[in-house]
Amino acid sequence: MIEIGKINKLIVNKKVDFGVYLDGDNLDEILLPTRYVPENCDVGDMIDVFIYFDSEDRIIATTEVPYAQVGEFAYLKVVSANSIGAFLDWGLSKDLFVPFREQRHKMEEKQSYIVYIYLDEKSNRIVATMKTNKHLNEIPEELKEGQAVELLIYSRTDLGYNAIVDGKYRGLIFKDDVFQKLKKGQRINGFVKKIRDDHKIDLSLNKAGFEKVVNLADIIIKELNNQGGFLPITDKSSPQVIYKMFNESKKSFKKAIGTLYRKQLITIEKDGIKLVNQEKKENLNEI
Repeated sequence: MIEIGKINKLIVNKKVDFGVYLDGDNLDEILLPTRYVPENCDVGDMIDVFIYFDSEDRIIATTEVPYAQVGEFAYLKVVSANSIGAFLDWGLSKDLFVPFREQRHKMEEKQSYIVYIYLDEKSNRIVATMKTNKHLNEIPEELKEGQAVELLIYSRTDLGYNAIVDGKYRGLIFKDDVFQKLKKGQRINGFVKKIRDDHKIDLSLNKAGFEKVVNLADIIIKELNNQGGFLPITDKSSPQVIYKMFNESKKSFKKAIGTLYRKQLITIEKDGIKLVNQEKKENLNEI
């Protein structure tokens, strides 16, 4: 079945002067205009196309790829706004409409907002909404602590940063766990730190636990080898310096060099850490 507002793989049925017609299954034939037809495209070929509505609300195909599809969240810029709604740039020739009733507050031109894209059954149009909460699941049934997830940062609070988790849930990265600049609309990889009894999700940008320490220790050894056996950084260095060099928190760094020190792989000098023997290699996974 063809899904409107999503990328579909369709077969070319016939060629005409103004494009090609694709087998639309339940939607009959769908036109792919000439300007979007790939070179050497022929009848029987199968191509990836995005299905949506043109300016006259007719179903049409394009090989352009939107920034997001139906059922997804995105951070999009307003190109125009009026009394009935706003229009967003979502990477296609026809802008994405946000009805006024779906705005939490009046959207302004040239500003960007987090929205959810959906197919409105009443108007049979692809639209977006700022009212994202109703499209997020309250119970994180598919998540486990320590699981790698994709995050979309959507707001900052006194506690930290709110993020959409895997396009389905709402979570929080506490500010004490953030050692880099984050901005609204940024997509970043993260981890589920904790799932609370009330189903709220605590997030982290770094992997927790012993496996993370081992991985970081291995990275430090490799960097020491690359830099001639010495790095001008210690457990007394600032969190900013440590994060800039290793993309990790000071707490994790201290644990990692502590592990290396106990294994007698490094010495901790006043002005840095030093590899005990550059030729000495150990499997850190056995620590």
